[in-house]
Amino acid sequence: MKNIYKLFIGLFSICVMLTSCSDGIDPITPVEAGADMGAPEVTISAPLDGNTIKVLDEISSVDIKFKVVDDIEIDNIEVMVDGNVIATMNDFLDYRIVNEELTYDNIANGDHSVTIKATDMDGNSTSKTVNFSKEPPYTPKFQNEFLYMPFDGDYVDLITLKSSEVTGNLNFAGESFLGSNSFTGASDSYLNYPFDGSIGTEFTATFWYKVSGDPDRAGILVAGADENRTQGFRLFREGSADAQTIKLNVGTGAGEVWNDGGTIDPNSDEWVHVAFTVTSEETVIYLDGMPVNTGNMAGMAIDWTGVEQLTIGAGGETFSYWNHLHDTSSIDELRFFDAALSQEEIQSLISASSETLKISFDGSYQDAASNREVTVVGNPGFAGESVEGTNAYAGAEGSYLTMSSEGLLSPNFSAAFWYKVNASPNRAGIIVVGPEDGDSPDAQNDRTSGFRFFRENGADGFQRFKLNVGDGTADTWVDGGTAADVANDAGWVHLAFTISQTTAIVYINGVAVKESEFGGIDWTGTDLVSIMSGAPRFTEWGHLSDVSYMDDLTFYNKVLTPEEIQDMASE
Repeated sequence: MKNIYKLFIGLFSICVMLTSCSDGIDPITPVEAGADMGAPEVTISAPLDGNTIKVLDEISSVDIKFKVVDDIEIDNIEVMVDGNVIATMNDFLDYRIVNEELTYDNIANGDHSVTIKATDMDGNSTSKTVNFSKEPPYTPKFQNEFLYMPFDGDYVDLITLKSSEVTGNLNFAGESFLGSNSFTGASDSYLNYPFDGSIGTEFTATFWYKVSGDPDRAGILVAGADENRTQGFRLFREGSADAQTIKLNVGTGAGEVWNDGGTIDPNSDEWVHVAFTVTSEETVIYLDGMPVNTGNMAGMAIDWTGVEQLTIGAGGETFSYWNHLHDTSSIDELRFFDAALSQEEIQSLISASSETLKISFDGSYQDAASNREVTVVGNPGFAGESVEGTNAYAGAEGSYLTMSSEGLLSPNFSAAFWYKVNASPNRAGIIVVGPEDGDSPDAQNDRTSGFRFFRENGADGFQRFKLNVGDGTADTWVDGGTAADVANDAGWVHLAFTISQTTAIVYINGVAVKESEFGGIDWTGTDLVSIMSGAPRFTEWGHLSDVSYMDDLTFYNKVLTPEEIQDMASE
C-alpha cells in the first residue's frame, strides 16, 4: 500500500511540473551563439611585464597566470616561453572564459618572454607577450665591490655565489643591521671562505659589527698562510667587558705591520660600522666612518703567498694562538673592495647601508635594497610618468602591495617617497605596518603598535596627510592640520616621515609640518607591510586603496636629518 501511495505522489508531482511549465515558466532551451564578433582577449597577470627574478639558483622557475575571454568559443590556447611552446590547451570547463596558471622550471639568467596565443572556433587569434628577466640575486651596488655577504640566512658571497665552509655549530644572530639576519659565532665555530689574494694588494673590507666582550679577545677576519703572520692579514679584537679594541696585522713577506686601531664599548648594544684599508703606504682602521688609527706599510705591499681562505668569526687555523678564538659578536653586511676606499667613499657606503627597502617602480615592484619578495594584490599599474627613473606606481581600486616586515623594523625608522595625489576616494591608506586586530576582524584598527601613514579630505580642494604611531599601549597622532594639506592638483610632492625613540615627524616637500613626542615605537605583531592601502590592517575608517601615484619609495633604519630630507625634496 505504501509503494502504491509513493508512486501516486511521484506521478502527481510530474503532472504539476508539466502544468507549471505550460502556465508560464519556460523550460531551458538552447540559444544560438550568434555571429563571432572578434578575436579572443588575452590578459597575462604573471609574470608582470618588466619583472625581474633574483634567486640564488642558477636555474629557477616562473609562475605563469593568464585569462582568455571570447564572445563565442575558445578553440585552443598555446603558452610559449622564449618562443617555444611549453603547453597547448583545447579542453575547457568554460569555453568562453579560461583562467589558467602553470609553472615553467627552466629559467636561466638573461632576458625572457612569455607569450599566450588564443584562437577561437572561427580561427580568430590573439597573442599577448610580456618580457621579464632573471638576474643573479645581487648586482654589485658599489664600484670595485669584490665580495658581499649579507648573512640573511646563509653564508654565500652573492657576487660569486660561492659558499663558505662551516666549522662547528654556527647560528644566526636573530637580528640584523640590514636585511633579515646576521652572523654570530659560537665556541669552536667559524666560517672558511675561498680567498687567495686575487683581490690585489690594495683593498678595503667593511662590515657592521655589534661587539661582545665575552670572550675578551677573538679573531674577526683572518686570511693567513701559516702562524708566522708574514702573509695576509688578521683583524681581531682585544680588551675587556667594558672596552674592546679593534686591531689589524698585515704580513709583507719579510715582516709584519701592526695597526692598534680604536675602541668600541660592548655595553652600548649598538651596531658600529668597521672598515679597514690596505695599500703599500699604510693601513687605516675606520669606526663609523672616522679614521681611528694607521699602520705604516713603508712602501711594502701585502704578501698573499700561500693564502687560500678567509676565516670569519675566529682566528682560525693560522691565528688561534694568543686566544684569538671564536667571536660571539654579530657581523652583518660584510663587503670587500679591490681598491682602497677614501673616507668619503666609506661615509657614502654607511649612508647607503641605511636603506632597508627601495622600490623605484621603473616597470616592476622589485626591491633593490635586499631583493625582498613583494606580493601584488589586485591589479595596480604604472603611471607612464615619474620623478625618478622611467616610471611610477599607479594605484587602482582594490589594489596594493604587501610584503613581510622582516628586516625592516628598528627603533629608528624613516620613509621617503614622491607622491601625486588622486583625491578620489577622499581618504586612503598609503603605508601601513600594523598588527592584526583579532577583536575586529571586519574592521581592522589596532593602533597600539606599528604605524599608519594615510590621507583624508582636508579643506576644499586639499588632502591632509597624517601619521599614527603605537608605543605598545597607546597611539600618538602626528596631525599637522592645514600645514599638512596638499592641493588636489599639486602635482608631484615629496613626502617623508621619521620615527625616533622620542619623536615622530611628518615632512612635506622637505619642510617639517608636524612633530609629536612619544615613548618610542613598538613593533609587536607588525609582520606585514601594506603600500598604497590601509588594507588589510587599517580598514575600519575606510582607509582603503589609494589610486594616486607613488615613486622612489625608500625605508631607512635610521632617522633622516632635516638636511637629508631637504636634499631629497630638492632633487
